[in-house]
Amino acid sequence: MTKDQLAAELKRIATSQISDITRAVKEGQKSIALNEVRDMAHRLNLLADAFHPRAVESRSQSQLGEPAAEAPQAA
Repeated sequence: MTKDQLAAELKRIATSQISDITRAVKEGQKSIALNEVRDMAHRLNLLADAFHPRAVESRSQSQLGEPAAEAPQAA
């Protein structure tokens, strides 16, 4: 993915989600707005994981309460 493609995808995610969040807030639907924020965070995390797959392993382990694997240390 090029920088331009990444920028376009980030803009698309942000524009869509912010629009939904704004609409929900104006309508007084707090739970929907919070769900939209969570959805945006999830989408951004998926995009970030596509660029740094090692972060996925660490994140999934930390979500399970397991310590992240440490790199071996030189003696």
